[in-house]
This record gives sequence, C-alpha cells and structure tokens, in this order.
Amino acid sequence: MNALFTPFRVKNMELRNRIVMPPMCMYSAGSDGKATDWHSFHYRTRAQGGTGLIIQEATAVEARGRISDRDLGIWSDDQIPGLQSIVDGIKEEGAVPAIQLAHAGRKCTVSSEDVIAPSPVCFDSEDPLYLTPREMSAEDIDAVIASFKNAAVRAAQAGYEALEIHGAHGYLISEFLSPLTNFRQDEFGGSAGGRAEFLKRIIQAVRSVWAQENPLILRVSALDYGDNGNEAEDLAEMINLVKDEGLDLVHVSTGGVVPHVVIPAAPGFQIPAAKIIKTLTDLPVAGGGLITEAEHAEQILADEECDLVFLGRELLRNPYFPLSSAQKAGVKLKYKPKQYERS
Repeated sequence: MNALFTPFRVKNMELRNRIVMPPMCMYSAGSDGKATDWHSFHYRTRAQGGTGLIIQEATAVEARGRISDRDLGIWSDDQIPGLQSIVDGIKEEGAVPAIQLAHAGRKCTVSSEDVIAPSPVCFDSEDPLYLTPREMSAEDIDAVIASFKNAAVRAAQAGYEALEIHGAHGYLISEFLSPLTNFRQDEFGGSAGGRAEFLKRIIQAVRSVWAQENPLILRVSALDYGDNGNEAEDLAEMINLVKDEGLDLVHVSTGGVVPHVVIPAAPGFQIPAAKIIKTLTDLPVAGGGLITEAEHAEQILADEECDLVFLGRELLRNPYFPLSSAQKAGVKLKYKPKQYERS
C-alpha cells in the first residue's frame, strides 16, 4: 500500500499522505458563529489519527450565508481566535489545516436572515425550513464577493495553510453554476461562461489577498442528478474558464443542487466524475464517496483516477483510520504520536 501513504505536494502545502478529511458540517457553533472547544477536539483527533489534509467544515463568509444558526462563521474578526485554536491543534498533530469558505444561498434556513440566490426559486417548497430567496442584485453580488475576500484575510490570520471555495452541493456558488438554479439574463447567467462569472470573480478577489504560494481549492458538484443539469464535462468546461485565476486543486463531489433526486450512492460512486474532471482540466483532484476500505483508496490512486482520496463518514466512525490502515498494510509511519508508539 504505497500510494495511499505517499506524500503529496501542491505549492507550499506538503501532505504526509493522500488521505483527506472533507468538510462535514457539525452544526455545533454558537449562534454567533464562533468555534467551541468541541471543534478543536474534533479536528485535532482526526489529525492525531494520521489524516494528511483536514478541510474544516463549511464556514460562512456572511451571517446570511449560514445553512443553520449553528454554523461556523468567518465574517467577523471576533471569530478568529476560535478558528486559530482549531488550526493550532491540527498543526501540532502533523496534519495540514484548510478551511472551506462557504455561502448557503437559497439553502439558508435561518429565518431571520435575508435569503439570497441567483434566481428567486425555493430549494424545496414542500419543506417549511426553506424560504423563497430574493434574487441577488448587482450590489448583493459585489457584497458577497467582498465577503469571500475578507474571509480569506481572516483565514490567513488564523493560520490556515489552504483555502477551499465551496462551489458544490447546491449552495450559492453552485446555484450560479447550475442551469437548474440560475435563470439570470445578465452577465452572471445563460452560457457556461456567464454561470461561471460569479465564481471567477470570487477566485480573483480571494487570490488578491491569499498568498500565491498557498493552495486554493475548489469544491464542485460534478453531477446535478437532474434533467438538463450539469454533468462532469460541464463542470470541467467551467473550471477551465476560471482555473487560470489561481486554482490549484479540485475537490469533486456530486448532488445537492435540487431535492428529491435519486443518487446512485455506492463505494467510490463519485470517482468517475473526478477522473473526468482530472483529465479535462489537467488539475489534481480529490475524489471519494462512501469509501471505507484502504485497499479501495489505494486502487483509486494506483489507477491514477484521483490524486487524493477523501473519507468522510469513515473518519467520523474511526478517527484513527490512517494509522490502523497503515498497520494492517505493514507501512511504518514516522509521524505516529509518540505516546502511542507502543501500539
């Protein structure tokens, strides 16, 4: 099992292995968006377990960008100390800390907030949690772009070594990218280039304050699972339109754009889409989807379908998955916590 435990480098980011903990919302922040001791323990444990890259859960760049009123936030300087505690714990255990900058768009369920989207279409009219969003004006678009830029400044101050822009799962950027949720007639709608314009401007704004030597990651939903929705090839086309603004890696997921669709979930079900995006964009990719076995992850890497493999639910069940997998494979890891060397 050589590939899974081979280091990987993008710009200044060097990972000790190819295992990624993807963002998974914990809905455990205070109503002020501040991190708690629970977050520090949660992420530090996965770093201690041997994970290479830990991408913190969706962290809202605006209060109205939250999915719920328990989401982490990065819209205020007051939130930086709590985030820094998460970063410090991850680094001390040898993993690389990244943060996912996010805006929920029409999937915001905080009733007191001004819910916005590219077009005024409710995510799920059958669910009372979801409100019909207000179509974003040019001023709204500028304000959100500025929020991403300001969040990148705070992320650097907190010590994160990589940034991920959340362009997946039917949240705001994803809503702009998908023809199922973007019905605008202006420069931010219509063609693939128009639908990618909002993302392009966010990348430009973030890159203007985020060090060029530090990686910028984009997470996408490569499949909408809806009639006339995006396919992996469509996402690859839009990524190619924006990648020269400073993208370094693509984190490939699927779904979340429209409700009540059947997703063919099975171990590795998102890997084919990741491979398409890797091939068509010539960018390194992270892929996954219900992967629970190290041997499966190893085969994905050996077949060069992905460069990194993300494990979500498995790392929730077993924070020490990397260490236990290495032991089973006879791989000697130098970074095992010394307190556990007797194991």
